[in-house]
Amino acid sequence: MVLIKSYSAPPINEREVFRYAGGKDVAAVRELFEGCKTEIAESLSYKVCYLPLDVRVTDDFCDFGAFGVTSKHLARNLEGCVKAVLFAATVGVGIDRLIAKYSVQSPAKALLFDAIGTERIETLCDLFCRDIEREYQMSAKPRFSPGYGDLDISVQTELFSVLNCRKHIGLSISDSLMMSPSKSVTAIVGLCETACKKPSRKCEACGKTDCAFRGAL
Repeated sequence: MVLIKSYSAPPINEREVFRYAGGKDVAAVRELFEGCKTEIAESLSYKVCYLPLDVRVTDDFCDFGAFGVTSKHLARNLEGCVKAVLFAATVGVGIDRLIAKYSVQSPAKALLFDAIGTERIETLCDLFCRDIEREYQMSAKPRFSPGYGDLDISVQTELFSVLNCRKHIGLSISDSLMMSPSKSVTAIVGLCETACKKPSRKCEACGKTDCAFRGAL
């Protein structure tokens, strides 16, 4: 059975917002950011739908029961796991509307709203992953999304089908595999009965070294 969680707004990591925006926290940008933060406060919702499943990894094949995928990088990520949580998370369509509005009126504000939206969904996913560690009394591996490493982006459709994202959290996917609302994530999180070996920084879990949002390693 697919489960659902809703969250209150977690604190904003302002340093991450400025990193995603590609700018520095200077007076003019700070003033603009404070205005964006106030405006966005009532425009976001924090929702996750998820499904815990037993997982079996054989060589490069990951069998979740409901479906299976072949991926060397995902198999390595799930090494030692007995369960996996498939999840989809979104902060809602309000942020997309603000980005579209200010793309015409104020490109600088649109950029900041986009950065805030990225920080919000990343923070929501981190919060959820900490929650499931407590809920299942297990250690969670770094989340792994379609498009990471050699895990094909088309796996997105499998996750949407299993989780019924549109019904549970209003999240849809286009034929070109674009999600709406755009500030959304689907991912797989492996759970270990003993402490999992984790990278010191979350970007180490992804082999995509040319990502503009990749943290300093």
